[in-house]
Amino acid sequence: MISAVALAAWVYLIGFHGGFWRSLPVLEAGTPSGDASVAVVVPARNEAENIRQSIGSLAAQEYAGPLRIILVDDNSTDGTAEAAASLGAGERVEIVKGATLPAGWSGKMWAVHQGLAHEAARTSDYVLLTDADVAHAPDHVAALVAKAEKDGLDLVSEMVRLHCVTAAERSLIPAFVFFFQMLYPFAWVADVRKRTAGAAGGTMLLRRAALDGVGGVERIRLRLIDDCALAKEIKRNGGRIWLGHSDVCRVDGVARAESTRVYARARDVWHMIARTAYEQLHRSLLLLLGCVAGMALLYCVPPLMAVFAQGVPRVLGVAAWLLMAISFQPTLQRYDRLALWGVALPGIAVFYVCATVDSAVRHYSGRGGGWKDRVYSEG
Repeated sequence: MISAVALAAWVYLIGFHGGFWRSLPVLEAGTPSGDASVAVVVPARNEAENIRQSIGSLAAQEYAGPLRIILVDDNSTDGTAEAAASLGAGERVEIVKGATLPAGWSGKMWAVHQGLAHEAARTSDYVLLTDADVAHAPDHVAALVAKAEKDGLDLVSEMVRLHCVTAAERSLIPAFVFFFQMLYPFAWVADVRKRTAGAAGGTMLLRRAALDGVGGVERIRLRLIDDCALAKEIKRNGGRIWLGHSDVCRVDGVARAESTRVYARARDVWHMIARTAYEQLHRSLLLLLGCVAGMALLYCVPPLMAVFAQGVPRVLGVAAWLLMAISFQPTLQRYDRLALWGVALPGIAVFYVCATVDSAVRHYSGRGGGWKDRVYSEG
């Protein structure tokens, strides 16, 4: 019976799917063993609203080794470069005016490529790729380098704490993190025996030699989910990678790494999902159908059986719904949300599925991958 299948699926996910639901591990504070040089590359297009906090927090890093911040302004029209320059951040920060976007590149990857070509980035021991909407605690770069050195890692990536203040964010953002953990179980990402490779673009510290070993970002120049694509290249090339969460402990009033991008309305979250969801499914209608069917089994069957069925099917439906709600608890706790939100996960999942279907519709109508006034329908 279908309720038994749904329950079995949740038993498998909780017990044998890399412990994804535990919402671990966490990047802890650390002190680098040496004075490794770090170049931070920040691609930015129309980020005047966020750039001061991002660049300001990077310029204020308490890092003993050589540290350079390279902001690549991707032809912004809102004064992004001027806003960054107004900080007067000194020798640590250099603003590079991006060249015109050529065919065959996404805007972000083209900006990153230019940043990596900068002399400071070419000669550094590590390169930190981070987004223009991420604010960093003063010890963040030190913690990343310490982790890389301690465990001999080629890539240290971190799911930064996402903005979760508006009603839309408080309802929908924790589930985004939960589903990401399910797609890329962090324990499997770090396991050299597993093929699973994932990363979060908000924070990616890469050993420069490992980055050069995969040819920089040219192989992924049109990938919209560029962070996971780069992680896959690094791991496939024999590199060791690690993916975790930003420390939720507060340092100077902020998390160790925190996104300042605000999703004021539910439709803003919808657009964020629809922009790349079909890319995640390799733009395959077959995989889309499988995704819809799988999500229906996991998230719709349990509450439907619990409410409308009788006898054993109802009991199994209640049990599956309960396991689902329990598995969501660590992520809810990470975002300071009430435990009862676990019961609402089926409805939230329907929202995400509908946005994924819309992502496919956008792709076939030539509007796929729209971001910052650009459309990458063939990405």
